[in-house]
Amino acid sequence: MKLFIAALVAGATAASACAQAQDALPQAGSEWFKLGQDTLAANLAKKPNTRRARNIILFTADGQGVGTNYAVRLFSGQQKGLLGSEYVQPQEAFPHLALVKTYTTNGQTPDSAPTAGAMNTGVKQKNGMINIDPSVDHGDCAGVTGHELKTFAEIVSGEGRSVGVISTARLTHATPAGVYAKTANRNWEDDSKLPEGCTAQKDIAAQLFDQVKAGVIDIALGGGRRHFIPKDAKGEEGKSGKRTDGRNIIKEIQDLGGQYAWNEDTFKALDLDSDKPVIGLFEASHMKYETDRTGEPSLAEMTAAAIKKLSKNGNGFFLDIEAGRVDHANHDGNGYRMMTDGKAFADAIALADELTDDADTLIIVTADHEHSIAFNGYCGRGSPVNGLCYDVDGKGVKHAAEPLKGDDGKPYTVVGYLNGVGSVLKKQDDGTYSGSRPDVTEAQAEDKDYVQQALIPLSSETHSGEDVAIYAKGPWSQLFDGTVEQNYIFHVMNYAAHNGE
Repeated sequence: MKLFIAALVAGATAASACAQAQDALPQAGSEWFKLGQDTLAANLAKKPNTRRARNIILFTADGQGVGTNYAVRLFSGQQKGLLGSEYVQPQEAFPHLALVKTYTTNGQTPDSAPTAGAMNTGVKQKNGMINIDPSVDHGDCAGVTGHELKTFAEIVSGEGRSVGVISTARLTHATPAGVYAKTANRNWEDDSKLPEGCTAQKDIAAQLFDQVKAGVIDIALGGGRRHFIPKDAKGEEGKSGKRTDGRNIIKEIQDLGGQYAWNEDTFKALDLDSDKPVIGLFEASHMKYETDRTGEPSLAEMTAAAIKKLSKNGNGFFLDIEAGRVDHANHDGNGYRMMTDGKAFADAIALADELTDDADTLIIVTADHEHSIAFNGYCGRGSPVNGLCYDVDGKGVKHAAEPLKGDDGKPYTVVGYLNGVGSVLKKQDDGTYSGSRPDVTEAQAEDKDYVQQALIPLSSETHSGEDVAIYAKGPWSQLFDGTVEQNYIFHVMNYAAHNGE
């Protein structure tokens, strides 16, 4: 006992001496130094949460890897009048963090189908396929039989928990489909896309109906109405369906007692206290970008509605939420819409965090992959991330007054892409590609329709194989640490759902 007490006294004395030594440093009065000490203290005070997770929320911003996340951080901070870099997004304040390898079994660079599948089943898969084991060839309909993988949604719904899926993309698109569907080709969103003679699997929209009928999916909100109605029928906004089998899956869900919303008014009228299923299809294809949004709910509003409905189940819930259009804006080379949809994603995270309890809710924020986004030049602080790169001011904090220029004498934007529709190389009459970089003003660069300059000419900018981040809080979030494989996310969710006090 004396030895134990002596050790405690020695430890306390050492800590006190260390604190005094820190205070004596000439930099001890710096705000940066104090911030570092505060961060250290906060990390030292962390205690692992080993309770069983009653609720699990998986947030995925499609295409928002570390670089895209950085752009959204700067944009969000600058929208609040800050220089940008110092801003902290809601997920960036979460206590636990890891990096994720996003490659697939056959792709160094992934698409969203196998990445979603990996997170939902614990198994890496082939590009273009969802929740089918990688022994099956892409597009092999007959081969799927016996090779379907069980999803996390199926596991927890079988135990009495509720399940929801939300996306600003089509509900039949790759990431949301990863929650409930199994397909040899992610493009088989309705029956018109199935190859002739394909009977071993149903199209993705039909699979969503089956999972609603089976009680696996309790609420589904997003776009993609066209894949649920016949080609000779029109949706509420006058656009034709795609189905060739004559099925109106929306009506079939309503015939089950389900509620249907197609715009903001019908969304607000939903009875979220009812135990009947809910489906919301707010566009024929993808929902609108946040900056263009009219007449349909925001990602945060859909998140709040789903949590309200799912929380009625005392056994808990699993909710998968995708900001799908971050990815599409990157593909279009449109930095402004990428950033505004990224900010809307962060708003949904903040609201979900507010509406749930860290004690029993595991929240995971990640991305399925990154893009070929790049950041140009030695920009001074406060250079508008959706504008031009301005020089560092050696006498102050904020950037200098003049934008930096390339060796061609023209300014350049903070954000660019390695490839895409904004390529400075244009096809000539003889079929060759050549060109020079066009001039750009601050006003042009900050316009919401501006397409960032790129190098390699492609009709759609591509993904990249870079790592993405995981931010997590709640029960067993401490299991996210280091650099992990993407399929590991499932294993943490599954462990947290079934283990703990």
